[in-house]
Amino acid sequence: MNKESLDFYELVERALEDLPPEIEELLDNVAILVEDWPDPETHLVAENPNDNLYGLYEGVPLTERGPGYYGIMPDRITIFRGPLERDFPWHELEEQVQITVVHEIAHHFGFEEERLEELGWG
Repeated sequence: MNKESLDFYELVERALEDLPPEIEELLDNVAILVEDWPDPETHLVAENPNDNLYGLYEGVPLTERGPGYYGIMPDRITIFRGPLERDFPWHELEEQVQITVVHEIAHHFGFEEERLEELGWG
């Protein structure tokens, strides 16, 4: 692992540490991963190849879970290092990583893309 990769992982960790404790408590059974690039087969990449995919939430949002929701594999939030490092200079990267982490966590809480755009987290 090179220094830049290590620094990127630290940026993701800092973004998670900056979450309010009440939000952090609700992230039970959520795996947060860092990958270099999104899989080209990911449906979001395939829908519009001109869009930049910085993060991805995979799971069932809290707002859609019913009484039969149990024994399910953890939700996944993936932060993609390659697109973020490509598109933002190092001095802007920490802020963009934080925006991406919050954006994907918001999907876990049931926020849709349109609402996140309205709130400035798009």
